[in-house]
Amino acid sequence: MPHRRACDLSTAERADILRHSDFGAGVADQLIERLAAASFALDVRRRRFIYRAGEAADALYVVARGRVKLCSVEPETGREAVIDILPTGALFGESALYTTTGVRQMSAAAFEPSRVLRVPAGEFKLAMGESRELNDHTFRLLGQRLSRSERRVADFALDAIPARLEKLLADLSERYGREEDGGVLIDIALPHREIASIVGSTRESVTVRLNDLRRAGIIEFVDRKILLKNQPAAAATA
Repeated sequence: MPHRRACDLSTAERADILRHSDFGAGVADQLIERLAAASFALDVRRRRFIYRAGEAADALYVVARGRVKLCSVEPETGREAVIDILPTGALFGESALYTTTGVRQMSAAAFEPSRVLRVPAGEFKLAMGESRELNDHTFRLLGQRLSRSERRVADFALDAIPARLEKLLADLSERYGREEDGGVLIDIALPHREIASIVGSTRESVTVRLNDLRRAGIIEFVDRKILLKNQPAAAATA
């Protein structure tokens, strides 16, 4: 079968993407179909921006395929701080629901080749008003992202780089972990520069610390991914 372009997806196919999103299961078909009719899909190459800070905040997005990176980019230097990496099914761009300036405060880019569905903010707000399930999901999402941001601020204030890195690996193992022989594989290929951007360090420092963890038998590198190795019971309770 030839590759289907995002722009060729039918309303029914876009509705199917919404049904399989994180919020889709509890939302009535009628609303799903209405959101799908108002939406359009787009394919985004790796590292290309879906939107940038300063652009109009007039839509929300659903990750239909791939992963999306939320980030803040310093205009003068181009330095990037990664806020989060979102998997297939995730909703993002929710600042369009509450912004008072009408513009984005951060950027979103494809972490890997991705397909996203763009839903106008006005249609999404109407659907929230008609669906308690969608309304509740959206407010839980806002709360979870605010809580994660607050934890990161606290970590930056209180923790040194090694502690931030270890917390990041624990968080990624919970969100993207897959049980493997010998441990939990973080099923996302993270270049060291991306990890450094998340923990507020340099690529060189992150590489040194990861190699220390590997030599200590805590992690292993598997096809550009990180395996958190099972620790002996005595070590775990030490």
